[in-house]
Amino acid sequence: MEGVTSPVLPAPADVPTARGRVLLAAPRGYCAGVDRAVVAVEQALELYGAPVYVRKEIVHNKHVVQTLQERGAVFVGETDEVPEGETVVFSAHGVSPAVHAQAAARSLKTIDATCPLVTKVHKEAVRFAADDYDILLVGHAGHEEVEGTAGEAPEHIQLVDGPGSVDAVQVRDPEKVVWLSQTTLSVDETMETVRRLRERFPSLQDPPSDDICYATQNRQVAVKKIAPEADLVIVVGSANSSNSVRLVEVALEAGAGASYRVDNFREIDEAWLAGVRTVGVTSGASVPEILVREVLEWLAARGYGDVEEVTTAQEDLMFSLPKELRRDIKQRKQIPVTPV
Repeated sequence: MEGVTSPVLPAPADVPTARGRVLLAAPRGYCAGVDRAVVAVEQALELYGAPVYVRKEIVHNKHVVQTLQERGAVFVGETDEVPEGETVVFSAHGVSPAVHAQAAARSLKTIDATCPLVTKVHKEAVRFAADDYDILLVGHAGHEEVEGTAGEAPEHIQLVDGPGSVDAVQVRDPEKVVWLSQTTLSVDETMETVRRLRERFPSLQDPPSDDICYATQNRQVAVKKIAPEADLVIVVGSANSSNSVRLVEVALEAGAGASYRVDNFREIDEAWLAGVRTVGVTSGASVPEILVREVLEWLAARGYGDVEEVTTAQEDLMFSLPKELRRDIKQRKQIPVTPV
């Protein structure tokens, strides 16, 4: 993000003695959907000026939210907190049709920054509801993405919050059941939930394409690669970032000696390094790279300056800006500038 400089990191007074190495997972950090959402807020501020309102956190990362607040973004819980007629950006996690209706009732100018991969799940929900299926939505209760998807067809969707929730599922017709999922889940846990669902409902249909997003899968595969060799894995990401929390779990399941999530280098406990030769580092899909770089600097100052990047996939996917912004940017470019 623009305008962010790396702070001077606290470090021991002496030149550190080499203590070990760092395995740096790749891919890590920003995915295409997060990048699109953050740029959408930045472009809205540039086009319309501050304030630009954002419903919920645009992405689940404290640093990103704080940086955008400093530039004039105002984060609100619901659309009724936005003054009538103002501009509001919907977060990358998506919203229900009811939220769109509330915004229209208040004459709000809306910019929908929902990740296109989340939008795909919304469309699947609408399609299967129209065909009168019971839709089993695998996800975490209270997550904004789950609330948005469930709002597309509330009479047809029931939440399945992990394998332990499977036994409580009730459907009208076992022959007309389909599962969908939150995009940021652990692949392994989701597949275990689906396996148990299929034991109960053998005719359970799969979604037409994989719902768990490519970035979530890629980051989990990368951390699985480094975890078996790591005495400690540090995951950079905020506590409300589902995919960041999952990375800690995946690292431990894949053999890491220990794993912790931190928002930034200031949250690292130096005691974690006791006896550690290899540190794995990765970050969730809503984390700007500067936060990872600061962690690497912190580790280097304590004897972990040998960094090896372990790459398991290349990502080149990009999403275009929300259509409302593309339209207004195009219109601005077409307005002739009158010479002074």
